[in-house]
Amino acid sequence: MESGVKILKKRVYYMILTIILLIVEVFIALFVHDRIVRPYIGDLLVVVVIYTFVRIWLPDSVQRLPLYVFLFATGVEILQYFNLVELLGVEDNPFLRVLLGTAFDVKDIMCYAAGCVLVWIVERKIRHL
Repeated sequence: MESGVKILKKRVYYMILTIILLIVEVFIALFVHDRIVRPYIGDLLVVVVIYTFVRIWLPDSVQRLPLYVFLFATGVEILQYFNLVELLGVEDNPFLRVLLGTAFDVKDIMCYAAGCVLVWIVERKIRHL
């Protein structure tokens, strides 16, 4: 069991990391209109943002968390295939359209997998320091 101070430090670390990554994601969404960074790096980073956000609330290592994040992101992507935005009636809400996504793409799932593998590798390296 870790001490309260150590857990608090981890939570603050993951909170700061989440905020920084979220700012990067918003910057990419608003200002980057290319064929590599926005569609691929943005999708890779989105699962990292989700992971770091969850780690704020679960500061102790959850070994399968990258897998759970991948399954969640893939589930959202599959819902895009079924036009979730239109099913919910929020197609006129630009924020929700961006948040939920509107176009299913298998390449997005591959980016989510890459992001989750990256998180898993980094967390594994950190644990062994």
